[in-house]
Amino acid sequence: MSQAPLVSARDLTRAFNLGAERIVAVRGVNLEVFPGHLVVVTGRSGSGKTTMLNLLAGLDRPTSGTVLIEGQDTRRLSDSELVQLRRNKIGFVFQSFGLLPLLSAFENVELPLRIAGWKRREREERTRDCLRLVGLDRRSNHRPYELSGGERQRVAIARAIAHRPCLILADEPTGELDTTTGSAIFSLLRQIVEEEQVGAIVVTLDVSATKIATDTHRMSDGALD
Repeated sequence: MSQAPLVSARDLTRAFNLGAERIVAVRGVNLEVFPGHLVVVTGRSGSGKTTMLNLLAGLDRPTSGTVLIEGQDTRRLSDSELVQLRRNKIGFVFQSFGLLPLLSAFENVELPLRIAGWKRREREERTRDCLRLVGLDRRSNHRPYELSGGERQRVAIARAIAHRPCLILADEPTGELDTTTGSAIFSLLRQIVEEEQVGAIVVTLDVSATKIATDTHRMSDGALD
């Protein structure tokens, strides 16, 4: 039996009206992501990569087309249902890390599990496992300002996978890192995708990310090649 995609986009389009002008930010995108697959999308700034991620995550609604996440049509979900879908099924990794500065690495990773209502023992065990997976179990009590940029992004990745999502969406995850650290982060994402058997979409300006990808696409003027 063939494996079903975790996320499937069909003819995905997003247009904006700016005065009398109609801007098409995403045009006719078709994309599938399967468990254990890491999809890298490259392209210039302004090509529509982040808008596409927002549509896939249900943070924005398409002008036309569909997004299915584990078979759920996001068009049919209410705003509150989309919040629950993101909370349960999607992990986010951002360029700016998005960590809470007053919380330790451990507390940053544990927080979404608290919000989701995990029991104390379960969330503490999962948090330790995630920090160990990203190589930061010995730095778990450090706050973000005590960590390097690469370490902060590793904490952010651990947080993104803590609630066992089926899909990771990463928006320029190495944009604030040097080349060597960025390569290590891409390799870590690849390792996690394989070990956790999740799907991942990474949008980036860094074409070196294609070396670790299962599938690669280039975005130009809102369209995928």
